[in-house]
Amino acid sequence: MDIPGSGLKVLVIDDSNTIRRSAEIFLKQGGHEVLLAEDGFDALSKVNDYEPDLIFCDILMPRLDGYQTCAIIKRNAKFSGVPIVMLSSKDGVFDKARGRMVGSQDYLTKPFTKDQLLQAVKALGSAKQGLV
Repeated sequence: MDIPGSGLKVLVIDDSNTIRRSAEIFLKQGGHEVLLAEDGFDALSKVNDYEPDLIFCDILMPRLDGYQTCAIIKRNAKFSGVPIVMLSSKDGVFDKARGRMVGSQDYLTKPFTKDQLLQAVKALGSAKQGLV
């Protein structure tokens, strides 16, 4: 079970309202604080303002896609250590490899389950906090 006060600040970036809301519900049930952004530009200001512990980022978004958003976040020394999980409806090797090239730590295929989402948070969030 989650330890009270152990929740992480998680940013979910996705142009789909359905995906954002699903992720928000799952993450809040896991005891985490959730921030939502609907595109890469929205996300960049929220990363700077709220300094999330973990980011879930959709790949296919208008204006600024997930790869570009991830690369910009990772280029900023202040946020280069924040784990980023790419979200996509595609499960291709190329997409996963490209995500790693721009600095993402993991990849989740949509639609994801509550367990998959919380497992990714547990794996990457505990590493960020220095927990086991």
